[in-house]
Amino acid sequence: MARQKTTSTNPETPTLLEPQRDGKGRIYSYCREMWLIETPEERVRQEFLPILVNEYGYSLKQIAEEIELTGRGSGHARADFVIWRTPEDRAEQKTPLIIVECKSDNVTIRAEDYHQGDNYARIAHAPFVVTHNSSETKYWRVVSEKMPGHLQEIGGIPKAGDSDKEIEKAVSQLKVFKENEFASLLHKCHNIIRNREKKDPAAAFDEIAKILFVKVWTERRMREQRQPNNLLTVAELDNLKKRAIADPMHTYFEQVKEAFRNDHIFASDERINLRPETTYAIVKELEVYNLSDTSEDIKGIAFERFLGRTFRGEIGQFFTPRTIVEFMIRMIEPREGDIICDPASGSGGFLIRFFEIVREQILADVDSRYAEFKAGVDADTSLSEEKKAAKLRQEYERLQHELRPDVEGSRLWKLANRCIYGTDANDRMARTSKMNMIMHGDGHGGVHHHDGFINVNGIFEGRFSVILTNPPFGATVEASDYVPPPQLSSDAEQHYLATYGEPYREALKRVRDHAAQIDPKDRAIAKMFELPRGNSSAKTEILFIERCLDLLQPGGRLGIVLPEGIFNNPSLAYVREFCEDRACILAVVSLPPETFVASGASVKTSLLFMQKFTEEEKSDYDEQLMKAQLEIEQKHAPRVREVRERLETEIAEAKTARDGERRKRAQAELAAFEKAEKLRQQKESRALHKERWDYPIFLYEADHVGITATGEDDWDELYRYSAGDGHKGLPPGVESTAFEIHQQFKADPHAFFADAEEVAQAEAAR
Repeated sequence: MARQKTTSTNPETPTLLEPQRDGKGRIYSYCREMWLIETPEERVRQEFLPILVNEYGYSLKQIAEEIELTGRGSGHARADFVIWRTPEDRAEQKTPLIIVECKSDNVTIRAEDYHQGDNYARIAHAPFVVTHNSSETKYWRVVSEKMPGHLQEIGGIPKAGDSDKEIEKAVSQLKVFKENEFASLLHKCHNIIRNREKKDPAAAFDEIAKILFVKVWTERRMREQRQPNNLLTVAELDNLKKRAIADPMHTYFEQVKEAFRNDHIFASDERINLRPETTYAIVKELEVYNLSDTSEDIKGIAFERFLGRTFRGEIGQFFTPRTIVEFMIRMIEPREGDIICDPASGSGGFLIRFFEIVREQILADVDSRYAEFKAGVDADTSLSEEKKAAKLRQEYERLQHELRPDVEGSRLWKLANRCIYGTDANDRMARTSKMNMIMHGDGHGGVHHHDGFINVNGIFEGRFSVILTNPPFGATVEASDYVPPPQLSSDAEQHYLATYGEPYREALKRVRDHAAQIDPKDRAIAKMFELPRGNSSAKTEILFIERCLDLLQPGGRLGIVLPEGIFNNPSLAYVREFCEDRACILAVVSLPPETFVASGASVKTSLLFMQKFTEEEKSDYDEQLMKAQLEIEQKHAPRVREVRERLETEIAEAKTARDGERRKRAQAELAAFEKAEKLRQQKESRALHKERWDYPIFLYEADHVGITATGEDDWDELYRYSAGDGHKGLPPGVESTAFEIHQQFKADPHAFFADAEEVAQAEAAR
């Protein structure tokens, strides 16, 4: 790292350490007592030092910077910071307590990416490692009894002056999230409310959600304000009481409502409807967890597990198992610029995971571009170290601007505010998904409490490149379910019109025109769709299929959970034909019967993946279908003409003979023939068209999808990933996941057909 000593007076060390800059491209190192050229990497390091001093209480005499550690594989690498328990331990070069490794990147920290910190700690026999970058900070305990590469994530590091007993206590209390543990704790809190307050499950859930949201918001604000103890605890509430704040949780809740006033998450008169002692009991249970860190999705996993286990058929119906969400979204392959909608968003699982994956892509792209730029600057021998640092700072700041979620037009702002939409007809779930998304980093503004079949704000036909949904099925949209005009009004209509333009105006007009029909029967929701075939009622899953295809833009991708009757029930062939006429069927993955039992549903389901035709594909498809219909019509024309002429002659003769019975029989026979012939030719023409419009479809039948009928973890053959504690991985004997096999299928589908032919030949030979 480039450095430069100065003859000027060093800055006086303040009571609260703050980064010091001289206005000439240099930043001050308090540990080394020198001015350094301020590269982005140096900035990250020097801005982290005040956290160690101000928040954790370590003195500069306990901290050494850029210390070279020697050992196997260490070369000349240096630890960013080495921290000892006391200044005396440092002076005597005793074993340090903590190794800190800093980087300027933005990606989510994983232990394997920061292996140097583990190596340094093992060389120095330090029990703790801190990994820090531009996005987040993580804390680890070195598992010394295991080989290098084994770090155990913890929630924080010991503070200066902690005794051995206090260090052990701090490590045990400051836990990172383990979703099973946290889900069980939420369930325990839920039972406390039910038992003490005698509330029904849904009402108890509402109060848990409020306290959880207050905790997340409060701890995040404490962290932003660099408060030493950014944790909502009973002790913190007691301190506020001493400052004449009679009901601290009520005060916090009012602040939360004000902060999210425009999002309509809470009613203006809403309160935490619990006795203070019950609220305190919940805060006490939750205070071992710090919820301010939004870099991981573990909170969401735990929250969804809590929903599924606690409510099953009551609220659990809105819960899609995490493994299913992960597989479906990976199959869709989301990317920056995609716009997603879930018209039955439930707890928001699909939307949250989409946000996280695309955000990671953006962060990784920014880091890659900076690394490429840095390599070019470093290779330029004509530049001085100062000029190199200035170029790096300028490019780094320009790229970081793309990651500012609070700056309108930045990449992360667009992701959160223009790319994520959802609706749910259940007000509790709409609010829950908004809260869940805020906890994960945002994107909640596009989520509405609204009927998923009806256009609202930014949700209307032809807008979305991705639809992912697990809609309710088995119920019926009745003839009495119609579109009332009040559902269409919005105070923000002009805002949305300015945002989405003429397509929004036209989409809203279509719904308003439908709602304005004089006859209430004509206002039925089902009448807005083609699949009910003129009926005023229809099954929800059938309407959702059409709604999803309508919402997609040409070329858009759809992943949807459906009951298997859609795929094999002869009476629903018209639904399958409707899909075939509008989209390519990419894949069908059959799920085991127990997949949704833990959520209160026992219907066997499959996952359907489709890609809506582009305008060119649709035109080509329709032209080919018309040609097939014409060929079949010409093929049968002589026979049809012969039968028609015979029956028409018979009708004429019967009419002449005034034989009414004979005429009626002949007319009935002609009508039956015409109807049967039409169906026959439709069937034949579709078969001919399918033969010509041929493309491969991926089919897979899964036995294990990561969840048992009781909601416990199970083997998962869908997608290979680490979702946290309890995840079992692939079933014994299974070498590749369904996702990996699908990737191979996409690359070379003919290889799979060749294998199938070989199997068929072998079976025939037997």
